[in-house]
Amino acid sequence: MAHDHHHAPTGHAHGHAHGHDTDIDWAEMGPVLESQAELLAPLYREAMGWLAEETPEPGLIVDAGSGPGVVACLFAEEFPGARVAAVDGSGPLLERARERADRLGVAGRFTTVTGELPEALDELDRPADLLWASRSLHHLGDQRAALAAFAERVAPGGTVALLEGGLPARYLPRDIGIGRPGLQSRLNATEEEWFSRMRAELPDAVTETEDWPALLTAAGLKPTRTRTFLLDLPAPADEPARAYAAAYFTRLRDGLGDTLDAEDRATLDRLLDPADPAGVHQRADLFVLDAYTVYTAVRPR
Repeated sequence: MAHDHHHAPTGHAHGHAHGHDTDIDWAEMGPVLESQAELLAPLYREAMGWLAEETPEPGLIVDAGSGPGVVACLFAEEFPGARVAAVDGSGPLLERARERADRLGVAGRFTTVTGELPEALDELDRPADLLWASRSLHHLGDQRAALAAFAERVAPGGTVALLEGGLPARYLPRDIGIGRPGLQSRLNATEEEWFSRMRAELPDAVTETEDWPALLTAAGLKPTRTRTFLLDLPAPADEPARAYAAAYFTRLRDGLGDTLDAEDRATLDRLLDPADPAGVHQRADLFVLDAYTVYTAVRPR
């Protein structure tokens, strides 16, 4: 498992769970996950500065559901005294993480654990001082049980930082001059439906009210702070921002295309055509505005 960007489906079914279109082939998404996280690096650095106020010198930081390790490596850079463990179910993504750590010169303080959450956390040689779970919890059927397991793997006085929720990203104005206005709002509604299906099809799925501080409390932790971090890349967007938007619209077209009406599908096709002046690769009004919410909670001493 790895962080996905909000709830966007990938359209790549890989039948190891149920073979439904809500399955996600994380290994295939490696390059996309990397470029997304790289674009979001300023936001993650800001969040890490905020986390450092509460946990100034963690000995061990665990990224639970690390994906290809962009954020885990940022943790290693931002906390030079810490060891970082990247934990993920995908071996190929963790291979990318190790290569990145090597490239950045932090490999000496960087380890990986391959295995499904939360069980894989049992392989850590000591409790975490900071356990970071960025949009990985919502891929686990029983989120309440998983959080309790996260809490058990944190040292007394240590912090669990949960990145969940936030707002759907925006890339375009309401009326983009092609198709019916309000495309993004309709896509967001379709994503919410997809997300509910994805959750329902997970093994041992349990429906929970998404009150993260309440769930952290139920796990035996003491909620401390909540903050939302913004990624604000105004128009006209640069190439990485355009690629980020294109990846998002591509995932929606491939994963949800059959649930959209013909007009919206045609609009998406035009948006993704590199030769179309109205497409995301060329249009002047493309921007990226994204909001990520982080909840922290401390394990009582």
